[in-house]
Amino acid sequence: MNDVADVRFFPSSDGDLAYLDTGSGDPVVLIHSGYVDHRFWYRQVPALAAEYRVVAPDVRGHGFSANASRPFRWADDLAELLRHLDAGPAVLVGVSMGGVIATDTVLEHPELVRAVVTCGAATGDFRYTDPWHTELQAEYARTLAAGDIDGWLDAFVRVVAGEHRTLADVDPEIPRRLREMALGTLSKHTPDEPDRFVPVTGSWPRVPKIDVPVLTINGGLEPADLLAAAERLAREVPDGRAEVVEGTDHYPNLEKPQEFNALLLDFLRSL
Repeated sequence: MNDVADVRFFPSSDGDLAYLDTGSGDPVVLIHSGYVDHRFWYRQVPALAAEYRVVAPDVRGHGFSANASRPFRWADDLAELLRHLDAGPAVLVGVSMGGVIATDTVLEHPELVRAVVTCGAATGDFRYTDPWHTELQAEYARTLAAGDIDGWLDAFVRVVAGEHRTLADVDPEIPRRLREMALGTLSKHTPDEPDRFVPVTGSWPRVPKIDVPVLTINGGLEPADLLAAAERLAREVPDGRAEVVEGTDHYPNLEKPQEFNALLLDFLRSL
């Protein structure tokens, strides 16, 4: 993982936000999934930084970034950082929560976005409804309420394998790294901490107005409703396409980085 010494800090309007800034060229912003931090992109940063300026923030409340002390929106935080860095318009690349942040930002701050890549996500309006994810969410709530951090982490890393595999089918380095990052983020919070996050709503009706190229990349083992939502996103924007990385679930960028990176770089070079 990147050494902590590589992290820079932006004094936002509500505390310091951490980010990695490396490489040179057109800006590409990598937005991590929930509970982890910028180190989530360890299999993408070297490949991208050879051609592009790569900015990888720690989302508020994650990694080395400050927790919220007042209501906030992910998209506004990212917009504030991009303006501070003079890094817009940028290509936004996000996985899971990061994918939602990417679509939120292009909807709320379109002048800062050149293109969007989502993975394991569609828009903030999407919700998993399949039994496996419903049970997993219940496990998150139960273990947190019981103060069982190890149990929560065990449930969290199961997302790597998904419903159709076990962790024995996955490179053990991946859940190890995810677990380490998630533990760091959890340690920043307390069970009674108020949730100050304000979601962006009403995304789907605005999707056809997204006038930049959009690429969705998803694991072929994702639930059918997520894949359908990603295809809908790619279909409803004027310039969109959907790609699937077979044999992976929620984190194709970690499981099959060469294939993921090739799709991403092909997209970036086409802009």
